Amino acid sequence: MRRIITTLTLAVLLAGTVSAQETPGPHLIVYKTKKNYRDQVPVLLSDDKSSIISYPAPADIKAMGKKVYPTTLTSGYLIDNRGIGTNVAFLKLSYSEYAKLKTVPTVDKLYKMIKDKDPITEMCDCGLKMSFKEPQKEVNVLIKAGELRRKCKVLTVGKR
Repeated sequence: MRRIITTLTLAVLLAGTVSAQETPGPHLIVYKTKKNYRDQVPVLLSDDKSSIISYPAPADIKAMGKKVYPTTLTSGYLIDNRGIGTNVAFLKLSYSEYAKLKTVPTVDKLYKMIKDKDPITEMCDCGLKMSFKEPQKEVNVLIKAGELRRKCKVLTVGKR
């Protein structure tokens, strides 16, 4: 009887726990682009890519300094440090040019500054950033072993 109660208690406790997927926090997004856009400012587009739905303020870029740049990985992969998604586009302006702007351009002007509306060749979600002690090192191991797509959720595989 005691064993049944212990098992039931454990089942109730486990049912109330939060899984890693439900834990809030930024995810580690690994991606690859058609060209080198490492220095370009990312913006997020609507699903039909006809409008910008999210963009950084120049002051935010300036405040982040070097942390704004994606982390370079092996084989042309990058770790996102800005919060991009599958509908990312890159502006013609570099981070340093954008950070110098006194005011945020209008959305229409920003849209006209887009360099590439479809830059992603591959994007994967590797789970919560906080679950990695050394993200760059750990993800490079996955890439070199050919395990990135197996260990991380593939978000998109585009044209190369």
